[in-house]
Amino acid sequence: MPFRPRTAVSGAILATAAVLLCPAAAAARPAAAPAPPGWSAAPAPGDGATPSAQDRPYFYLEGAPGTVMNDRLSLRNPTGRAVTVRLRGSGAWIAFAAKAVTVPPRTRAAVPFTVTVPRDAAPGDHPATLVATTTGSGRGAGGRDTVPVHLRVSGPVLAALTVENVSVRGRGEAAVIRYTLVNRGNTVLTPRLAVRADGLFGPVLRRGVRTLPGRLSPGQSAELTEPWADPPGLDAVEVRLTATADGGAHGSATASYTALPWGVVAGPAFLLAAGAGGLVIVRRRRRAQGPGGPQGGGPVGSADGGKRPSGRQAADPAVELASTGSGARS
Repeated sequence: MPFRPRTAVSGAILATAAVLLCPAAAAARPAAAPAPPGWSAAPAPGDGATPSAQDRPYFYLEGAPGTVMNDRLSLRNPTGRAVTVRLRGSGAWIAFAAKAVTVPPRTRAAVPFTVTVPRDAAPGDHPATLVATTTGSGRGAGGRDTVPVHLRVSGPVLAALTVENVSVRGRGEAAVIRYTLVNRGNTVLTPRLAVRADGLFGPVLRRGVRTLPGRLSPGQSAELTEPWADPPGLDAVEVRLTATADGGAHGSATASYTALPWGVVAGPAFLLAAGAGGLVIVRRRRRAQGPGGPQGGGPVGSADGGKRPSGRQAADPAVELASTGSGARS
């Protein structure tokens, strides 16, 4: 192959650029190590096992009324300085072995806690939370971390759900269905909702069953909304919401919704107002005329061209007889 000077020069330039830009050359310089994550709280592994990704994400405890249950919260501190963490439970049933724990750098501490179920506790779910806070950096805002506790008191379980306060607000191109879900049972529920609406001429809205975000604890209520992008402009509609959940929970409620265009409402109202105004004017004119007819005129002539007697003359019989030519005997 013939030698080409231009090609050789181009190759040398590319080779030099490759050496200068080579990742290996950049790797020769030490890179800054990423900062370790802040402290965190999690359920401690059971039986002293080494923590792993398969550890439980929350606590699950179950016992009868009067039971005392024990577990441990793990505090991990991968930073290079000690961290003091304050601990508390969201309910009076939870008590930690220590309210504050100092975790040395790059270590882990397991803090015992107890859950004492009162003897009169109602059966069912009683969710709680373990809260860990510190003034240093950590998971969450302000150095705060939480761990859920799913606590169940053994006994009869009742799943009950109601739908309340259903209403429809808004008209025109968009409306909003407002309602309240209430957990009337003693178990934690994940509600599902179905929506339907029927007008005078048939169905106007159908939404199949879907799972709602969030969970309802026993006794908890949630005010929710359902957007309705294309409600009818002229119809009388009955809206029905049906909520269900595991365990046989079922609730349903309805609301009436009457849609009328502005012109349909304003037209009769305007005519009614106009009629009322006319009636007032007529009554005022009659009052101004008085009970005897129009004021300011003279006697009204009779049909034969004479004059009608006044009311006083017509009321006197003697005068009327004298006018006919008859009189008394001498």
